[in-house]
Amino acid sequence: MNDPLILVLDEGTTSTRAMLFGADGQPHGTAQRELTQFYPQPGWVEHDAAEIWDKTLACAKEMVAKAGGAEKIAAIGITNQRETVVAWDRQTGEPLCKAIVWQDRRTAAFCRELKQAGHEDKVRRKTGLLLDPYFSGTKMRWMLENDPAVARAAEDGRLAFGTVESWLTFKLTGGLHKSDASNASRTLLLALDGGHFDPGLCELLGVPLAALPEVVDTSGDLGATSPSIFGASIPICGMAGDQQAATIGQGCLSPGDTKTTYGTGAFALTNIGSEPTISDNRLLTTVLYQISGEKAYAIEGSVFVAGSLVKWLRDSLGLIQSSAETEELARSVEDNGGVVVVPALSGLGAPHWLPEARGLIDGLSFSTGKSHIVRAALEAMAHQTRDLATAFAADGAEWTSLKVDGGMVANDWMVQDIADLLDLEVTRPAFIETTALGAAILAAVGSGIHDDLQDAAEAMIGLTDSFAPQMDGARRANRIADWDRAIAKV
Repeated sequence: MNDPLILVLDEGTTSTRAMLFGADGQPHGTAQRELTQFYPQPGWVEHDAAEIWDKTLACAKEMVAKAGGAEKIAAIGITNQRETVVAWDRQTGEPLCKAIVWQDRRTAAFCRELKQAGHEDKVRRKTGLLLDPYFSGTKMRWMLENDPAVARAAEDGRLAFGTVESWLTFKLTGGLHKSDASNASRTLLLALDGGHFDPGLCELLGVPLAALPEVVDTSGDLGATSPSIFGASIPICGMAGDQQAATIGQGCLSPGDTKTTYGTGAFALTNIGSEPTISDNRLLTTVLYQISGEKAYAIEGSVFVAGSLVKWLRDSLGLIQSSAETEELARSVEDNGGVVVVPALSGLGAPHWLPEARGLIDGLSFSTGKSHIVRAALEAMAHQTRDLATAFAADGAEWTSLKVDGGMVANDWMVQDIADLLDLEVTRPAFIETTALGAAILAAVGSGIHDDLQDAAEAMIGLTDSFAPQMDGARRANRIADWDRAIAKV
């Protein structure tokens, strides 16, 4: 095939999009649609799985047309916001209820019961995860216990559970029920060294094994689209959770390589190679990728609120009209004016893991203006990242440099603040959408365009910008002390 193109379906929390990439990693087009967020109760977050499919399909068709037809596309790569659970009917292919989003905290009480019963240590050692509402398995149990349509489908053998890549694959292929190993490792239902979902873990969480997908590689022959969808069948050759895809898209292919993605949440991953060591500091161990059945692992720290904080400042508080304003506002004041924002709007993630914590704006006075609050909100990204770096170092995975990506890092002020607070050089790729690029790299390898991940990374990853720390030690210490006091209040 001349100049093969790769179609990436990039399923975010607030939007879905399709992107075209060349074999050299250059983007050739993007189509994007916003997704509706449902908040039926405090701490609950839902999506409409039918809307996810409809809007993803619309974006994909737009890019297939731009490519000149399905025959011009060598492979599809899928990447997705992880842990969100879809329940659907295998026979009709329709969702049975709203999807429960990764941010949702409704299963906090059940997680607490499991902890009190002494299960967390065993689960942590087996899965690399903590008993937290963040992960998919407890959401599945909640659906079974609280939605009659889901319960009836389970009784009749019609129930399919899956994360978003699994749902999209089912719809694209006309019925294949698969989940890649990186997404499967986020469910609390997969042992880190296992090839299939674990019956004992399923029994503990009350999830029927029969409703779960087949666990497959992140790169390879993973299925093909129904010819009727795009006019010709296109092979699906890459699938990965968004944070694993971003890690690959940053070229973090050797042990010790670290990246942090600032999207709806913020996620730091350090490649730890082929042996899944378990964190002693409440970080997570996760499958980074799996090819030909062989896994590579990462240690991960997850912060629940990053870009969603800026969205909240815009949509709920009306302090800004667009996220692009935040950099100008942050630069317009000398400092934060004593304001500290702790963005625990859906609990605190790593390394605190306080699911019922709530957000705080501390240090308000009559001299506080919106610029101080916006600046403090951006500063919270650096503070949350520093908390993660401290925990990684305690696990023996100290960061020597940091690669950053995601929509928020278009903000130069914020990236410089991260470098300043961590006292560490930070690099940012010229093409910041590394999640989509990582899915393209996986699909390029899976379809044979490139021989392996290293070859694909060298061919497809472009230039980077560098930010060196500039903040003096006294100012850094004062910032950290103010943050620590605010965290203690939360």
